[in-house]
Amino acid sequence: MKESPIILPKRPRRLRTNASIRSLVAETKLSHEDFVLPIFVRRGGGKEEIPGMPGVFWHPLSGLAESLQLYVDAGLRAVLLFAYEEEKSSDMKAAFSENSILARAIAIVKKTKSLNGLYVISDICLCSFSDHGHCGVLQDGRIDNDETLKLLQRQALDHARAGVDMVAPSGMMDGMVAALRKALDEQQFTGTCIMSYTAKYASAFYGPFRGAAGSAMQFGDRRSYQMPITNVKEALREAELDELEGADILMVKPALAYLDIIHSLSMKSHLPIAAYQVSGEYAMIKAAAGMGMLDEEAVVQETLMAIKRSGASFIMSYFALDMLGYLKNS
Repeated sequence: MKESPIILPKRPRRLRTNASIRSLVAETKLSHEDFVLPIFVRRGGGKEEIPGMPGVFWHPLSGLAESLQLYVDAGLRAVLLFAYEEEKSSDMKAAFSENSILARAIAIVKKTKSLNGLYVISDICLCSFSDHGHCGVLQDGRIDNDETLKLLQRQALDHARAGVDMVAPSGMMDGMVAALRKALDEQQFTGTCIMSYTAKYASAFYGPFRGAAGSAMQFGDRRSYQMPITNVKEALREAELDELEGADILMVKPALAYLDIIHSLSMKSHLPIAAYQVSGEYAMIKAAAGMGMLDEEAVVQETLMAIKRSGASFIMSYFALDMLGYLKNS
């Protein structure tokens, strides 16, 4: 007796038959507009690779425009600027004035005609300028939140005067968005955007960055101001406060270990959600690829797709230039 054929009216594999149909029905796609490249700027020296972060460099002010021109020509649309400051002090005075590293870097970009289309975001924090490595003013061994806000206002105004498009306060100080919005608006910088580090967790993934930005702590840790890795509701509360204070964009940092947070914020907030694929995530992939344990291009695309799929509007990543190349050749 001949067996009857199995009838399968539902066949999801029909939409996986070839690359063309898989692309047409893809629910999440990456494009060159999804990425922001973090850039580390210092006063002098040459362009130098950062230990522990292969392919990532310190850029001297004198060569910044030349480097950024190459990146723009490759399709880069936006950068997030960080300072590497050697002149550290307890009063963090190097963070302020038109002569600060980041104010000068912003001015260089804005005065370079061929870079006019590059969107510039600047880090607003004090850890790279302090002799103790913490993100604010110390009083009796503890961060004075409100005194720190006053210095962050000064720093943001210096960057705004230099022409920055967006400031990104990263120190997780209470009220930092309200303080910056007030200072910027009072000085008629109403068009300067604020991207808040809304949910910056006290993560173990920041190690390579602290060497890159020269922000290693001389004592203690940052758990009194960065978020505990255990909490979700706290992130939602921070997001609500940042919205009320006038943030334009909310950020989650790190990304891969906090995809649930990115998703939760994207579902709860009406603001764009940014994600930061941090130095430790970058270094792990680079190390494993260097040992031949995984396909770097495939893993980079998969991890960035996961971040975008979780709800991120755009991603800060040290793989931004790599992704631009992958997308161009795909």
